Amino acid sequence: MSPTSALIVIGNEILSGRTQDANIRFLALGLGEIGAPLKEVRIIPDIRETIIGTINEMKARYDQVFTTGGIGPTHDDITASCVAEAFGVPLELHEESAALLKTHYGTDQFTSARQRMAMMPRGAMPITNAVSIAPGFSIGNVHVMAGVPSIMQAMFQSVRPNLKQGTPVTSRTWHALGLYESAIAAALEAVQDRYPDLDLGSYPFRREDGRRGVALVAKGTNVEHLDGAAAQIRSLIAATGETPVEGEPKP
Repeated sequence: MSPTSALIVIGNEILSGRTQDANIRFLALGLGEIGAPLKEVRIIPDIRETIIGTINEMKARYDQVFTTGGIGPTHDDITASCVAEAFGVPLELHEESAALLKTHYGTDQFTSARQRMAMMPRGAMPITNAVSIAPGFSIGNVHVMAGVPSIMQAMFQSVRPNLKQGTPVTSRTWHALGLYESAIAAALEAVQDRYPDLDLGSYPFRREDGRRGVALVAKGTNVEHLDGAAAQIRSLIAATGETPVEGEPKP
């Protein structure tokens, strides 16, 4: 069995619509590559009880949990203290991280706000990144990362070698212009029934010139089953009279 992963996106700015999350797709693709597929995403506010409860629930349900957001220097950055409470340990200054930040900012500029970025639950291991000095951290099966996409991506690359991994998830895609989901729904369901271990999906698209079509995607870890499903998908598109084209549709 492949290890399972979940993501908790923390931030009022996401729920209000002020900020558009750009981390889900990156993390989903990265976890698929290492065979630890993303099974659930929760978007929650900066409310202590909600954060603690969600962490406790998801760390018990999934092999590894990732959080993004809430580890900056301001008053509403409460993720670290919430994670500490969820694990029943104190939040304390991580001396090594504090020393790095102090060197980076200078003694005079290492303010109390910036010291907050070096606070971690006791026993946590820092997650470094090549974009900024301020770290994330891992404790148990929870990995706490920044919400800023460039920093989050650097943190994920840093922690990736230490994650639980399985068989990589791969995909096969065929698409066709002029194709409608209703024309292939029954045939696609039959393919799904034959390969229940795969995730089959149909995705309508519209090109910039206005032409419409559907992309059919098979995802999974069994390459033999993927190849078999892909061949059937190609055939069912051809049976509609449309021309099957391998790969994702172009804009």
